[in-house]
Amino acid sequence: MSWNENLHNAKTGKNDEFYTQLIDIEKELQHYKEHFKGKTVFCNCDDPYESNFFKYFAMNFNHLWLKKLIVTWYSTSSIAYTQLWGLFDVRPQAYKIEINEMFDVNQDGCEDLLDVRYFLEHLNSSKNKLVALKGDGDFRSTESLELLQEADIVVTNPPFSLFREYVNVLMRYQKKFLILGNMNAITYKEIFPLIKENKLWTWYGFNMSMVYKTTYPNLLEANRKYVIWKGYNPDDWYVKVPAICWYTNLDINKRHEDLIMYKKYTKDEYPKYETFDAIDVNTVSEIPFDYYWIMWVPKTFIDKYNPNQFELLWYEREDENIQVWIKNMSKSFLDDYRKYWGKWHYTSWMKMLCYYDNNRIPRIPFSRILIRRKK
Repeated sequence: MSWNENLHNAKTGKNDEFYTQLIDIEKELQHYKEHFKGKTVFCNCDDPYESNFFKYFAMNFNHLWLKKLIVTWYSTSSIAYTQLWGLFDVRPQAYKIEINEMFDVNQDGCEDLLDVRYFLEHLNSSKNKLVALKGDGDFRSTESLELLQEADIVVTNPPFSLFREYVNVLMRYQKKFLILGNMNAITYKEIFPLIKENKLWTWYGFNMSMVYKTTYPNLLEANRKYVIWKGYNPDDWYVKVPAICWYTNLDINKRHEDLIMYKKYTKDEYPKYETFDAIDVNTVSEIPFDYYWIMWVPKTFIDKYNPNQFELLWYEREDENIQVWIKNMSKSFLDDYRKYWGKWHYTSWMKMLCYYDNNRIPRIPFSRILIRRKK
């Protein structure tokens, strides 16, 4: 079974639970300290006995000057209780944990995992609470939504299969957030308009390959080698997951940095599409500095997107192309394409971006975003 088949099966089976590694959380959140001071953080997809999001915020509770940390988790999670189960007297059901204080219990000079474990073992003996939920802990449940209203910032790794719905909840309740998702979410019809309207954007970690603890064995040899290279054991169900991004609506300086452009526009280097009046830019680094009309660029452009420098217009998807007036591919182009590349599934009724490169080779690019320069 290939990695893509494995991931697809996980998604379609609603079994796409991935536990993020602590080092990846630390690497991203080091940029955001000023956003958390005096705030209530809600991790609403995180079993605290397993979740590294909980561990990060518990260990850094005082360093970040948090007001409160709230954690809930789904009672039917297929991962929950698998790592620390048996160490704590907690039944497998939905709970809420509230952390209102953290201190150096063993007085070794810092709050670390030993202190976190102590607090988990002594919940309800201080200002911190462990409370059983009446429902299943789903982020859409009444209890979770009530907690969401109390929170200032939501930080978690939601199930990939529910990413659209999860973001919709955050938008409906107008919450600040920092969450993980697949890069393909950029061109979801529910997500791209939010990016276009500056309600959501990507942050430092973009198009990453990450190692996750998951619910199925790692059977792909190349994937196993990557996991081992990163220091994990694939036989413990650690897997490499590619094309991962952090999505947020927290503002930082990176978002307002201008993209440095060095290439000059020429007709020879930037072919026009056969089916749309715009040029193709093959890589983000090749966006011409002197071209102010519309252009199609790879979706990785989102990582460099500055709303003061560029305007997002639309995205290219086979089921959405009619909305940006992409024309049908001509019979002559398809004949040339099949002659050069062999038999493909493309037909003349498809509205697809297509062009001839400088060597008259017919090309159909993958996943483009339509942009225009502002300045």
